[in-house]
Amino acid sequence: MKSLMRHRGLCRLPPTSLAVSACRSYARSTPPASKLATPQGSPSDASLHPRKPALYGQPTYDSHPHILREDEVTPGIPKSEYERRRRELMARLPDRSMVLCVAAPVKYMSQGIFYKYRQASELWYLTGLQETESAVVLEKDSSSRGYKMTLFVQSKDQRKELWEGPRTGVNAAATLFGADEAKDVSYLSKYLKSSISKVDTVYVDSSFPTQTQTRSFLNYLRPSSDENPITSILSNKIRPLKEDLQMVRTIKSEHEIKIMKKAGAISGTAHAKTMRFTQPGQSESSLAAHFEYLCALEGAQRPAYVPVVASGANALFIHYTSNEQIMCDGELILMDAGCEYNGYASDITRTWPVSGKFTGPQRDLYQAVLNAEKALILQCKESAGESLHTLHQASSKILLDELRQIGFDIGPRELDRLYPHYLSHPIGIDLHESGKDQRHWGLKSGTVITVEPGVYVPPDPAFPKHFHNIGIRIEDEVLVQQDHAVVLSANAPKEIVDVEATCQGLLGVGPY
Repeated sequence: MKSLMRHRGLCRLPPTSLAVSACRSYARSTPPASKLATPQGSPSDASLHPRKPALYGQPTYDSHPHILREDEVTPGIPKSEYERRRRELMARLPDRSMVLCVAAPVKYMSQGIFYKYRQASELWYLTGLQETESAVVLEKDSSSRGYKMTLFVQSKDQRKELWEGPRTGVNAAATLFGADEAKDVSYLSKYLKSSISKVDTVYVDSSFPTQTQTRSFLNYLRPSSDENPITSILSNKIRPLKEDLQMVRTIKSEHEIKIMKKAGAISGTAHAKTMRFTQPGQSESSLAAHFEYLCALEGAQRPAYVPVVASGANALFIHYTSNEQIMCDGELILMDAGCEYNGYASDITRTWPVSGKFTGPQRDLYQAVLNAEKALILQCKESAGESLHTLHQASSKILLDELRQIGFDIGPRELDRLYPHYLSHPIGIDLHESGKDQRHWGLKSGTVITVEPGVYVPPDPAFPKHFHNIGIRIEDEVLVQQDHAVVLSANAPKEIVDVEATCQGLLGVGPY
């Protein structure tokens, strides 16, 4: 009995003071289920939280006060931020414009077995709506707001909600997400047909269905023929939204920067702890699992991408993701991994010795790459006048000089074999936030980019033998400011002395 009481006592340890406060409030004030208010277009009284079960199809302050403030639509992003994004986008578009963004499809691993859902980036960025089978239509007008917003969502359905959980429903959606009106998604086809004559251009998101790929709920738009339903209704007025929306997304707000700092801190700390966790004889997959576990414990919703955990010569493959071999004493491990936290990706790469100590050649090559990375980060400021393209050109020159200093007799052509990838990409809601055209834009304060030089030496007599089969990449997330750069991934050690000390447990960093 005493041991059972101790066990129960441990279970009651408070996770956070906020969560405890919310639970106490709920215990004191929640009436019987039969007396709980039903959604009428606005969240229930703030005194009733956390409400279980939730009333809506995604977290709200009413049900999740431990992660959301009262004014937030999604964790860290208030309703006013989503309004600013929409206003800024619509101000860029010509008169008589419409924007149409639709939800991501549910993806299946096998028949009836679905993957964890992730909303389409464009719809999420403009609304915060996380539910499947939904859409938003924005129509530019002459109102003080500058546009009309119509949401299309699934109606409440008691039978389906029994299996899938609560839906927000039409009645509550407009108030929760700041729309002018909300309709059942089945009316989307009729709405587009009635509105198309009033607009000259319809801007659609980047994952818009094509002739060969349609989204499940857009079958509501399909006419009796086999003609593509979107093309049928919107005719030749369709234009891609990506370029105009990217101009809005490039500069991160203070709310976004705060979330991205947290995402970088979670992933950076997980890198450090995974260094300490590493031992010869482990599988690469065990490191990937350990990293993802650590991130999930800190609130990350998912990995931002499939991690690269490449030991020894496997690091010569830039996107090695099978992660299925055993790590051996004397090898390096290259881990490219990051979490997604509250909708924003992180992207960090570190390389460290499996045994906890670099060999001489490993140390020399690692320092060469690190010297280049640190020099390039110093230039990630608006006042430097750099672009991603000029930074990449600089990375090639610096790496060529660094490699020559440690015995590589090479020129630019040989360097392309050793350093075959681009230096940088913008990052945010998407891991890669832009296309190649943005590489020539000047860096602006508020942009977040990666800096990731790497060298991968194949077993070729053209290169010094003692460097053969060594692959090293060092990657950080960098916030561009006017006169300096801020490294968001600083929790991940990268100086040689710090990497070795972390691996050996000399800095007080444990594996958990």
